Amino acid sequence: MEPVVGATPKVVRSELEWREILSPKEYAVLREAGTEPAWTGEYTDTKAEGVYACRGCGTELFRSETKFDSHCGWPSFYSPQAGDAVILREDRAHGMVRTEVLCAHCHSHLGHVFEGEGYATPTDQRYCINSVSLRLVEHPADPAD
Repeated sequence: MEPVVGATPKVVRSELEWREILSPKEYAVLREAGTEPAWTGEYTDTKAEGVYACRGCGTELFRSETKFDSHCGWPSFYSPQAGDAVILREDRAHGMVRTEVLCAHCHSHLGHVFEGEGYATPTDQRYCINSVSLRLVEHPADPAD
């Protein structure tokens, strides 16, 4: 994966270390900018409440409140976590121009963001994220329930 111009990751590991902590499928997506097949990810249809963290470093990236049904085959969010949780950069792979989404802390590939597709969301953005790039940390049940 190409380095992010002008940015140094807060989590730095050698490629050998990444290969030791990630499964081959996780490594292919997070470190080699791969894409899991549509409709195969564990979070595509998940409705559980919680925080979606980077599978590479554990940084909080998205909240379940911003997840929506886009019917595209991957988990979709209309906004990342507040602050600088993600980095966006131009992606010209596969003969098209897209905006790649990376974890700001470890620079792992998460997916892509699209705008102007007409979804009824507050931002009109669709962060199309690979499930394998995420780990859902569910909110504990309220004991008063």
